[in-house]
Amino acid sequence: MKDKPRLLTGDTPTGRLHLGHWVGSLENRLALQDDYDCYFMVANVQAFTTRMDRPGEVRQNVLDVAMDYLAAGIDFQRSTVFIQSEISAIAELTLFFSMLVPFPRVMRNPTIKDEIRDKGLGDNYPFGFLLYPINQVADILAFRPEIVPVGEDQIPHIELAREVARRFDQLYCGVDSHAEDKEYVKQGGLFPIVNVKLGRTKRLVGIGAPDASGNLLKMSKSLNNAIFLSDDADTITRKVMAMYTDPKRLKASDPGTVELNPLWIFHETFNPDQHWVKEAEERYRQGAIGDVECKKRLIEVLISLIEPMRERRLVYEQDPGQVLAILRAGTEKANEVAATTLALAKAAMQQDYFK
Repeated sequence: MKDKPRLLTGDTPTGRLHLGHWVGSLENRLALQDDYDCYFMVANVQAFTTRMDRPGEVRQNVLDVAMDYLAAGIDFQRSTVFIQSEISAIAELTLFFSMLVPFPRVMRNPTIKDEIRDKGLGDNYPFGFLLYPINQVADILAFRPEIVPVGEDQIPHIELAREVARRFDQLYCGVDSHAEDKEYVKQGGLFPIVNVKLGRTKRLVGIGAPDASGNLLKMSKSLNNAIFLSDDADTITRKVMAMYTDPKRLKASDPGTVELNPLWIFHETFNPDQHWVKEAEERYRQGAIGDVECKKRLIEVLISLIEPMRERRLVYEQDPGQVLAILRAGTEKANEVAATTLALAKAAMQQDYFK
């Protein structure tokens, strides 16, 4: 039987996962578990780029993300869940790959610039923060996947991984620089040129008001505008009822705007009854339906989606030893794959002195 193609993706543990993670990548991962050999990383080293002074918080976030994975439906018997810092080959590959990327190329990564701005880092960030795009390349290429499901904001990182794979294969494996991406492995390349799979919603907005420029902000824990996959029914109700809508609509009979309105973005994204959504949107524009009625309908939709995950999560919360056992087994398997990649890479680079 032909081996399944490999898939790699993961999350930086900065807190519990929310609906933006769900539509951005997580639901894709669930759907692909049968067709791919899946590896899901909890990237705790990357969390240290901005949380080096909060190790206990990072540790708890690792466990929270792992529990969210399992609660959402990641099946540890079909998929491999592992911790980044326990894969020593990733650190060594990070160093080798850093030789293949010019510093100005790293600084052209828009995600780096955005995070420096959004987190108000100024010039006060560690060198590891600039190194993490290379570390993320190593995260990916250590497993030589064919596909990486991510959110839209991760595309610049994936493109860098594709560039490094091409550079390595051309320099050390003799692949023709004019070869098509799909031909690299056939021509003797070690690293496949990975493909991206985006979620159905590229960028889920948060539940809060727009910024000063009128742009709705991306859902984020740090912006306090998120609905988490572990929220209970009361919390979901409170958050949705306080959700930003059309500020010019003072009463239910006022015509409302659907565009750039989180209430309707969420209905369009999560409500399976799209016939109701289209009809209700038209009534909203005409002032024939109130915000409260539409919010109550959204609450029902979100509770239906999230409550089964929350209940499964409660089981894992009662047995953290089981979560650690799953992570240990997954990390052992991931180590075998990454160590093989490192050995092959060092052989290609003629740096395997003690075979």
